[in-house]
Amino acid sequence: MDESRSHARQMLGSLFVAAAIVAVVIIVVTGKLGPTSIAEIEAQEDRIEAREDARDDRLDARDDRLDQ
Repeated sequence: MDESRSHARQMLGSLFVAAAIVAVVIIVVTGKLGPTSIAEIEAQEDRIEAREDARDDRLDARDDRLDQ
């Protein structure tokens, strides 16, 4: 009887440790990947593209002024 209680405690302890490990892994992976959604990524890409377009427009305007 005492042996089965010991075995049950060991099983519960092992399950608890396994659950803790899974929780830590989820936290670490989520932390590395971040909660970035597709909409946020697209918005970031749009901002980068807008900056590049503005830079190109400035360079074109500069070239036009130099050509005159």
